Order: sequence, then C-alpha cells, then structure tokens
Amino acid sequence: MRIIGIDPGLRITGWGIIDTEGSRLTHVGHGVVTSDDKAALSDRLRTLYDGLYEVVERYQPAGAAVEQTFVNANAMSALKLGHARAVALLVPAQSGLVVAEYEPSLVKKALTGSGRADKAQVAAMVARLLPGIDRDARADAYDALAVAICHAHHGGTRAGWTARAR
Repeated sequence: MRIIGIDPGLRITGWGIIDTEGSRLTHVGHGVVTSDDKAALSDRLRTLYDGLYEVVERYQPAGAAVEQTFVNANAMSALKLGHARAVALLVPAQSGLVVAEYEPSLVKKALTGSGRADKAQVAAMVARLLPGIDRDARADAYDALAVAICHAHHGGTRAGWTARAR
C-alpha cells in the first residue's frame, strides 16, 4: 500500500511517500511545498493546495496521514496554521482517500519509543527505516515521512483489529 504523510505548515508543508508490504517499508519520495509569506493568505493556501494536489496525482497513494498541530500561544498564528492543516486534509480527501490524523507525540513514540523525542532523533529513525534517503532533506519532509511510517504501523494494527472483530 502506498501512503502519503503530510506535515502541515503555512510557510512549509512537508510530504513523504512510502510503500508498505507487510512490515517492509520502502521510500518512494519526499519534499516540501512552500508558500511566499509576503503573499495574501488566499494565495498561500492555493499554492499549498496546488502543490499537494500535484503530489497526490503524481504518486497515487492509497492512504493518507496528517500530523495534528499543537495549539500556538499566538491566536492568529494558530488560525493560519489551521487553514494550512485544512488544505492538508482536503487534498487527499478530495482524491477519495481516507485521511488519518496523528498527534506529534504518537508519531514520535511510533518511531523512537518516546513521545518526547527531538527532531534529530525522529530524522535518525526515518533514515534508519528508509535506507538511502537524502540526509540533507528538510526537517519538514522527514516529519512527513515519520507520519507516513506511523500510519503504516498503526493502520496495520487497526486493520487487524477490524478483521478480528468480524
């Protein structure tokens, strides 16, 4: 199954694509979509939408996962981030994908065993689980790949529970 992971942000939205076969994970692609912080909010959201739409169309994932965001002390920043997150949820949903959401602490715990791991620890585990990944990739892309990996682990568990319940 092909999974897209998305780390939403208004300035930089990370994306990562992995393939899963059983417990085997394979890196397919990763990158970021950036918007001009001097542009109008509507233009920035359109840029994020267009960029994510292009990624979904190109890679044709079968599943999607988006990282939940924490509440920012600055209300205006939190609201703008919420808009970017809405785009990150909307694009895969419009393509017919079921979109899972994961808290940052759960993503960190799924990869490192600790919900309080720092970005360097998460990136190191992503690189270990997906050999050959570009070590110079942006942190946002590593975070998106981490979300996809988390979904691969948790999605398989959920599918097993559902099958057993039947």
